[in-house]
Amino acid sequence: MLKRKRVREQGKLGLSKLFQDINIGDKVALVRNLSFTKDFPDRFQGKTGIVSEQRGESFVVKFLDGNVPKSNIVKRINLKKLSN
Repeated sequence: MLKRKRVREQGKLGLSKLFQDINIGDKVALVRNLSFTKDFPDRFQGKTGIVSEQRGESFVVKFLDGNVPKSNIVKRINLKKLSN
């Protein structure tokens, strides 16, 4: 469970995080940003999934929770793009 940011990550959010290029089909990790999202479920922290569609400024990410396939609508600041 992530409780606080590291020293170098504190402060304002960088623009590169806000404008990161995420496309449909990209593999991403769900990483909660503590300064913005208060209602992000703890159990989804660190899960990896695939972006299936875009809804406005948010993305629908499909991932496995145990053996159950699930999907979640996540904002761009809570996603970390993984290399394929």
